[in-house]
Amino acid sequence: MTDPSEAILQVRDLVKHYPLTQGIIFRKHVGAVQAVDGVSFDLNRGETLGIVGESGCGKSTVAKMLVNLEQPTSGQILYKGDDISKLSGRALRAVRRNIQMVFQDPYTSLNPRMTVGDIIGEPYDIHPEVAPKGSRRAKVQELLDVVGLNPEYINRYPHQFSGGQRQRIGIARGLALRPEIIVADEPVSALDVSVQAQVVNLLERLQDEFGLSYAFIAHDLSVVRHISDRVAVMYLGRLAELGTDTEIYDHPTHPYTQALLSAVPVPDPEAREGRARIILSGDVPSPADPPSGCRFRTRCWKAQARCAAEVPQLAVPEHLVGAGGPVEHPSACFFAEDMAAAGHSAP
Repeated sequence: MTDPSEAILQVRDLVKHYPLTQGIIFRKHVGAVQAVDGVSFDLNRGETLGIVGESGCGKSTVAKMLVNLEQPTSGQILYKGDDISKLSGRALRAVRRNIQMVFQDPYTSLNPRMTVGDIIGEPYDIHPEVAPKGSRRAKVQELLDVVGLNPEYINRYPHQFSGGQRQRIGIARGLALRPEIIVADEPVSALDVSVQAQVVNLLERLQDEFGLSYAFIAHDLSVVRHISDRVAVMYLGRLAELGTDTEIYDHPTHPYTQALLSAVPVPDPEAREGRARIILSGDVPSPADPPSGCRFRTRCWKAQARCAAEVPQLAVPEHLVGAGGPVEHPSACFFAEDMAAAGHSAP
């Protein structure tokens, strides 16, 4: 169960800019790709935080920084009060025992020249104190059983498995050190729909069994709602909205979230007929040259002069403070509004 009183991971003003240069011999700095620009959130113990958004919004960059595969330009990633972005060597290795990652592509994240036993057992080579050599084979077979694979597959190679089975191997590798946090970077996007459901159900079962906390990155809104306790919506390197699954899916207040949800297919033909579809105009701006103020303003039907002059902060909008209920949650919009409660829809 989620314990909202205890944040196991705290992200504060996280920034990642990739420099743009010109020249071969004399390199000149001409700008930066602002992949992530001031993201803040908490991950509570036993919670699943879903992070959603369009391709290129910075989700995977955030995931890589959470496990220190990418160094942030600025900001803090606090694990139990310690800033892991400043760690290296033994200190970083010790923290990584408790923060593991499941990668997006099950075909490229496994070494084709290593057996399943070697892949899942590799963390024990890096952290030998977790499992003595004599017990490693038994532990690997136990992990295979935990993720729903035959323990006798230990000597097989990745090419002998389907995509869903490979992702289960990746999950088993992530569980090997019994971490507290797993960062799942689009773990089901490369899988068939039926296999997606199996992997998501497996992740939920493992969370209950091992008390895991998940940062679950995805672009499939239906999958995120199924597994997440809270949802963070990203747009062009910043958080647009943050709330529980009910707040985000039933009472979205940010125009971008409303547009995303309106694009989700509805299987019921009758419900689909009376549903407003929000079509955004224009393309997503370049992260190398984002708009001033609110980054969504160039595609937003509510945009006004204030949106270009000021940067909206992720907080409960002033006009919604005291409203109570699921509408009163953080949204980075000056004109945030629950469209369903207002009784009208966007153009």
